[in-house]
Order: sequence, then structure tokens, then C-alpha cells
Amino acid sequence: MLNIEPNSFTHYAKALPSDWPGGFWWHWIVFSAIILAFVLSFVMGFIWLERRGLGRIQARLGPNRVGPLGLLQPVADAIKVLLKEDIVPFSADKIVHWLAPVVAFAPVMMMFAVIPFQNGALLADLNIGILYVVAISSVSTLGIFMAGWGSSNKYSLLAAMRDVAAVVSYEIPVVLAVAGVVLLAGSLSLNQIVLAQNIPFILLQPLGFILFFIGACAEINRAPFDLMEADSEIVAGFHTEYSGMKFALFYLVEYAEALAMSAIITVIFLGGWRGPLLPPWLWFIIKIFAVFFVIFWIRATVPRVRIDQLMAFAWKFLFPLALLNLVITAIEVLVWPGTLPWLMVIINIVITIVLILLWSRLFKLGRGRVEV
Repeated sequence: MLNIEPNSFTHYAKALPSDWPGGFWWHWIVFSAIILAFVLSFVMGFIWLERRGLGRIQARLGPNRVGPLGLLQPVADAIKVLLKEDIVPFSADKIVHWLAPVVAFAPVMMMFAVIPFQNGALLADLNIGILYVVAISSVSTLGIFMAGWGSSNKYSLLAAMRDVAAVVSYEIPVVLAVAGVVLLAGSLSLNQIVLAQNIPFILLQPLGFILFFIGACAEINRAPFDLMEADSEIVAGFHTEYSGMKFALFYLVEYAEALAMSAIITVIFLGGWRGPLLPPWLWFIIKIFAVFFVIFWIRATVPRVRIDQLMAFAWKFLFPLALLNLVITAIEVLVWPGTLPWLMVIINIVITIVLILLWSRLFKLGRGRVEV
């Protein structure tokens, strides 16, 4: 663990008591309400921000009719899908078809239980918080596979199987990238990981950040890895046979996962709530929006990859680099236990550039042929 001396604004915010605002049940009720309001409001904000942002990037207006600057467009969309008829295919497995969106959505909400909004401001400060997030995040894939299987549609099933393959492949480099952060922080608690970042881990772990960001985008089906919903190949993906509120729930899952990913990156790489002058919760929100801006910026600029490129990129590029990053981080922690952190920043940035350039020459993705 890096024993870095705290800077001037490290401990300016006192930690909330573990039973705030008083008692276990009040703590549970208040933070559950906060998480629910946070997720729903930010998901609507993300939908509006992405549609407006993509409009600007693509030289068009985006939603601007419902409410000022189109701010009420997500509300109008929600009302529209609520009024739509719920259609279930005749040959579908009715129970599995109904449970799929619930199984996909519940784990996403559960992830926010261990994400700190500021020092001590979280539902449960688990000492294995990051392990809990990695484990629970994979459960949503089960809901997606249930949707493909229960729809009795071969295109939906194919899309669901693609999603499972992507999650299994990209989960490994994501976990290895997280392991490098754990080595530096000396803790699996997300709250403690934030407190350990007197220097943001994005500087001490630049390669780990890149690997985690790319792998997480692939896991949550964001561009350019959104093959499960490739319109030109498999209709609308695993939710082809869904309509009404069930379809809206899958849509909500997509943006809730993007919010969870932004929050986790903020916590483990960007110092969480920490920052000068502004309130801790405001720093947390600013960083979340900054990460999400990068996510939809990539969607607007990078073309979709093929399925063979998706799998080859995980196993031939991300996985070896993640192993190298973990080994290098372990060596640095052993050689410099708590000293010369800024020297580690410079060294790791240079190592990241060299490894990416070297690996890009050894492994070229695509070249117009199918990778096997």
C-alpha cells in the first residue's frame, strides 16, 4: 500500500457516521431512497445529455420541443412507453420473458449500495466492496440471456449469446485492472480506495484505467462494442420481442449501467468525491458527468467493431496488457513502498505508451479479414 502523505484538502470533509441519520433502519431507508432518486434522475439526465450531445456532434439539434431545451423529453418518452401495449410472443416462455428485465435491472441498483457519494456517505461500507461490485455486475447478463431465451426468437437468442461471450471475455481484463488498484490502495473497500488517492489512481495506473474503461464499455454494451443491438445484423438485439414497460426497463438498464460504470471509474481512478473548494458530493457528480461525456463521445466518433474483432481484442490485446500491468504494479509496490509517488506517475505513463505502441504493432485488429 502507498503511504502517501495527505495533501491540504484530503480530510476537509468529515466522514458521516456509519448509522447516519440515526439507527440502522433509518440509515437503510434514507440511503435506499437517495440511491433510487439518484439513479432515476441521473439516468434521465444522461439520456437527455447523450441525445443533445450526439446532436451537436453530428451537426443537428437533438430533442428541443418538450420543455426548455428538450429537458422533459425523457419524461415524455417514459410516459409513451408506459402507455404502449405489452406484447408477448405466443411461443415465448412467459415466466422467463417477464422475469428477464427484472433480473437485468436489480443487480445494477444493488451496485450503488457500496458506492460512496462522499466520505462515509454510502449504504454499506463493505470491506470487500470492489469484489462485490465485480460479482454483482455480472448478474445482469443472466437477465439478458433470459430475454433472448424466453423470447423464442433466434435473433434475440443470438444477441444474448453474444452478450454472454463479451462479458465472459472482458470481465477478465477488467478484474485484473481492478487488482492493480487494490494493490496500490491496500483495501477492497471503495471508501478506503478513495481515501488512499492523494494522487488519483488514473495517474498511478494509466494503463489500468484504459483497460478498465474499454472492458467496462464492452461489458455494458456501449459503442463501439454494441454488437448485441447491431441493427444491420440481428434486428434489435436481445429485446426484439419486448415492448412497453419491459422494453423501457431494458433501456433503463443500459443507462443505469453507464451511470454505475461512471461512478465506479470516478471512485477507483478519479479520487471519488475528493477535490478542492467545492463540496464533496458536487465533485463526485462533476466527475461522473465527465466520464459519461467520454462514453457518448466515443459512441459518436468510433465505428462499431465486428464480433470477431470484439473477441480478439479482449483475448489478444487487453488480457496480455492487463497481466503485464498487474505484474508491473506489484513490482513497483514492492520496490517503492510509500515513496516517490510522482516518479511512479511518470514511469507508468511512459510504460503505458510503450506497451500500447508495442502491442499495437504485434497485434493489428482487423486488416479487412476475419480474425479467428
